[in-house]
Amino acid sequence: MKKIISLVTLTMFLFSCEKYLDTESYTKKNTGNFPSTVADANQMITGIYSTLSTAISEPQHTHFYMAELASDDRFGGGGENDKDMQGLDHLMNTKSSRFEPFWTARYQGVYRANTALENLDKVAAWESESQKNQLKGEAHFLRALFYFELSQMFGEVPLIISTEAANLPKSPADETYAQIASDLNAAIDLMSNEAYSSVPSGHATKWAAQALMARVFLFYTGYYHKTELPVANEGEPIGKDQVIVWIDECVNNSGHGLVDDFRNLWPYTNEFTAKDYEYSKENGLKWVGDGNKETVFAVKFGTSVDWGEDFQLGYSNQYILHFGLRSNNGLENTFPFGQGWGAGPVNSKLWNDWRKAEPNDTRRTSSIMNVETDLEDYIYGADAQMEETGFWQKKYMPITAFDEGGFIPSYAILKDNAPSDMQISHTQDLVLIRFADVLLMQSELKEDATGLNKVRARADLPAIEYSLENIKRERRWELAFEGLRYFDLMRWGDAANALAAQEGVPIKNKGIDTQMRGFGGGYKARYEATGGFWPIPESQILLSEGVLVQNPGWGIPEAEFTGW
Repeated sequence: MKKIISLVTLTMFLFSCEKYLDTESYTKKNTGNFPSTVADANQMITGIYSTLSTAISEPQHTHFYMAELASDDRFGGGGENDKDMQGLDHLMNTKSSRFEPFWTARYQGVYRANTALENLDKVAAWESESQKNQLKGEAHFLRALFYFELSQMFGEVPLIISTEAANLPKSPADETYAQIASDLNAAIDLMSNEAYSSVPSGHATKWAAQALMARVFLFYTGYYHKTELPVANEGEPIGKDQVIVWIDECVNNSGHGLVDDFRNLWPYTNEFTAKDYEYSKENGLKWVGDGNKETVFAVKFGTSVDWGEDFQLGYSNQYILHFGLRSNNGLENTFPFGQGWGAGPVNSKLWNDWRKAEPNDTRRTSSIMNVETDLEDYIYGADAQMEETGFWQKKYMPITAFDEGGFIPSYAILKDNAPSDMQISHTQDLVLIRFADVLLMQSELKEDATGLNKVRARADLPAIEYSLENIKRERRWELAFEGLRYFDLMRWGDAANALAAQEGVPIKNKGIDTQMRGFGGGYKARYEATGGFWPIPESQILLSEGVLVQNPGWGIPEAEFTGW
């Protein structure tokens, strides 16, 4: 039978064969007539990439958002009714199927990758074997990325590596990680050896696959207390020595590198804003822009976004909106930091720990705004802001500008001709792998300070010797607010105690002084009950007729966040 290739395929393994199989179709693309050309093949791969951004149309239910708010360096925030945000911070649930949009988007991406890998050989007019191999490699990379995010978020998940319909239970973690390793191995072998700049911006490269392999290896071996990464189909397990070979190749041959000034990585230094922003002017800062040499892999966004029938918020970086300052702030009074939903106030403990450990580290004030010194007209308790600390991150934040004297909610309105709307004008890349992270992983794997000290030298900090504790601190400082801290704590075995240390931190709820406290027994109890993983959507368990079972620590009263 010929399989229809639909751009709205959802959780394939839970639906019957008739839902997406047909004997003949003259109005839809199917595997009997598609792909037949290189253009078809590119369209097929683009369809996989599109699921990266569409998942973010509901950002509060995603892997990156969870990793940020659940970590010890940020609180939930939002308004008094924004329980989704606060629940993430407290490792608690707010609705029965809150992660279904993310689950659906990732399995949609998996299905599209499976379809591509089963059908790309049908194209007869490849310009070269390397052209075909590059696209195949990208499909393998994306499937690996999707399963890694699902595994980090939910622990064990159904493993689907074909387009055949099936109602499958969760696979053991070893099996899923073996498939992730197999896909990344294939991606490394298939994709081009040329420098990253030879591949269109936003596409995966051999170097991104090598970097992701290192991240997967460190998480799997750390969290599950293993020494090797398994490989599917009885492949040779991957040990640390092989991962080091790959990470060294990425560092030495990719063409990636550190930009000269850490501050130029973030859009508050863009040309439309910097001319009016004293911090950027005083330091001679100039944004290097999206897709710079430090970006190893990123999710791209665009301006095809609207509030119409299609509701294509996935083409706008909605994290920016969510992490913005709540109304009454975010206007000219807090220039250049703009308006949003107030998610993710920064834990003051991060600011204090960082200042004590590295008092001369410019990355602290480059990454975090202290409203007491940076925003004279900041209003505490604006729009019933919760879990407020007076500190906000600066990396993924609405950045405003002036146009001929008039205030506008985003520099992207001028730079990218984005819609003039504070909710949908955000085009900044979401960087999933940055070269500084590659250098720090290289040091951790090799137990050598070379990569670590390259990162420190860029911040004008002195060289230090290698130790795991030094790596832990450097990753916390350099990579703050980039979706990595929570998983680092998990793999190092530090999560329960680090999360518990949030209790007692001074905060303001609706402008009133109080302290952060734990719910559901407290942070440590919630982490130990769940292992750091989150609930599978109840809707998927019901559709599976009980084949899927809920993760430990969920579906009990202690797991439900009802608010302050």
